[in-house]
Amino acid sequence: MTAPSPTLTLVAAIGLCAGIATLVWLALATLARIAPRASLTMAGANAAALLSLVLRASRGSMPGTPASWLGDTLAVASAALLGVAVMAITTRRLHWKAAVMVVSLAALALLALPDDGDLRWRVRIISAGGAGLLLAASLTAWRSLSDEAKKDGRSTLAPLVLPLIFIALLMAIRGIETFTTPVASLDVHVPTSLNLTLLWSALTAMLLQNTTLAFLVLLRLIRRIERLLERDPLTDTFNRRAFDRALADAHAWLGRGRGYALVMIDMDRFKQLNDSLGHAAGDAALRLMVEQLRPCLREVDRFGRLGGEEFCVLLPDTDLAGAALVAERMRALVEATPLRWQDQDWPLSASFGIAEAERADASADAVLARADAAMYRAKGQGRNVVQA
Repeated sequence: MTAPSPTLTLVAAIGLCAGIATLVWLALATLARIAPRASLTMAGANAAALLSLVLRASRGSMPGTPASWLGDTLAVASAALLGVAVMAITTRRLHWKAAVMVVSLAALALLALPDDGDLRWRVRIISAGGAGLLLAASLTAWRSLSDEAKKDGRSTLAPLVLPLIFIALLMAIRGIETFTTPVASLDVHVPTSLNLTLLWSALTAMLLQNTTLAFLVLLRLIRRIERLLERDPLTDTFNRRAFDRALADAHAWLGRGRGYALVMIDMDRFKQLNDSLGHAAGDAALRLMVEQLRPCLREVDRFGRLGGEEFCVLLPDTDLAGAALVAERMRALVEATPLRWQDQDWPLSASFGIAEAERADASADAVLARADAAMYRAKGQGRNVVQA
C-alpha cells in the first residue's frame, strides 16, 4: 500500500482542526451564548476553510466543475469571515462591507479564469484578497486593543492579533511564490519543501488563531462581569466600592510623592426635580450631568457615584489650583445644559467642593471629608459655585 503524501496528511490535519473549531465556536454561540455574533462568524470562517479544502482537493478529479470555483471562492470567504470575526471581538462591531466587496470581486475574477490547470492567477487572487482583508483587520484590531489598554490602564492584549498577521503573511508568501515557482509546484498536493513549510505554518497559525481568539472572548466576558460589579448601573460611573478602592490606591501613592485632589459634586435641587417631574426625569438628569462632565476628565481620572445625586472625581497628580480649574469647567457645562423633559427645559446646576491630599492625612477619608465639607459650604453660598 502506498503511504499517503505528507502534504495530504497536513491538509487533512488542517481540515480536522477547522472542523473541530467550527463545532467549538458554534457551541460558544448557541449553547453558552458567549459573544454570539463573533462566535458564529468564527464558526463560519472555519467551516468555509474546511469546505474550501474539500472542494479544492477534488480539483484534480473534477476539473472544470463549479466545485473548483466554489472552493477557491470559499478560501477568500474564510479569510474575510476571520477578519470580520477578529474585528467583532476587538471592536464589538461587525464590519461587513469591505469583506463582502472583496469576496464578490474575487469570485467574479475567479469565475472569469479558465480552468486549464494553470493555478497562478487563482492563487494570486486568493492570496491578494485574503491577505489584504486579514492585514486590514489585524491593524484595526491591534489599534482597538491598544487604545482600550490605555483607557483602562491595563496591559495591552494587542499581541493576540499576531497569529492573524502571520496568516496574512502566509497568504502573501503564497501569492509571491507564483512568480518564482513552476506551475506544477503550486498544487499543495505536490510535496515540495515550500509547500510543506507553508502547510505546517498554516496548521500552527490555525491552532493559534482559534485558541487566542477563544481566550480573548472569554477574557472579555470576565472583564464585562468585572465591569458590572464595579459600575453604577444608572450612570456607568464607578460605584462606591470601586471608587473607594481607587481612592485608597491613590492615597497609598501619596507617601511616594504623587499627590491627588478630589472634586465633590452634588446636583442642586434634585429633590425638587424629582417631586416636580418624577424619578424618571431625575435619573435622566443624572445621566445628562455625567455625560456633560466626562469630557473634563483624563484617562487617569476616576469618576464615581457615592450615592443619590452625589458624585466624586479623583484627580491624580493634581493640586488644589488644578482641581479648581476642572471643577469650574464642570460647573459651567452643567449650568449650560438644561434637561429637556416632556417639551420643557429644566435648568440644572451643581455645587462643587474641592480638596487636595496632604501628607498629614492619615487616610483618604480625611481628604474626602474636606471635599464634602467644601461642597456643603458651596450649597450654603447659594449653590452652583465651586468652594475649596
